[in-house]
Amino acid sequence: MPPHLALDFLMYTSNEQARVFYKVIKSAISNATNTLKLKDDMLEFKLFAVEEGNVLKRHKPGSRGMAKPIKRRMSHIKIIIVEKKSASAVGPKKLASGQTKSADKEIKKTKVESKKISK
Repeated sequence: MPPHLALDFLMYTSNEQARVFYKVIKSAISNATNTLKLKDDMLEFKLFAVEEGNVLKRHKPGSRGMAKPIKRRMSHIKIIIVEKKSASAVGPKKLASGQTKSADKEIKKTKVESKKISK
């Protein structure tokens, strides 16, 4: 699914995680449009990963003076957005100076930490 369609889908999803993903994808798209000077419909996901992050270990008081462990988990969201390869572009473009310009332009990885709700 292209990033601009993913935003439309996430806009109408009603859970809390959808809001976090919406903000992250919107930030990645705006970063791509500002740095690469491309339109948002010319972008596609190269990498979209949610990885395990830090874990905060806490304790909750339990019965008979015991401590019940709680793990507050966090996650890292990594997104890499690249320009779509057009059907007309067969190979890398050549510039006047003899250098080649790759069709794939990558954007810096966007990391966002978010809390997961544990029950």
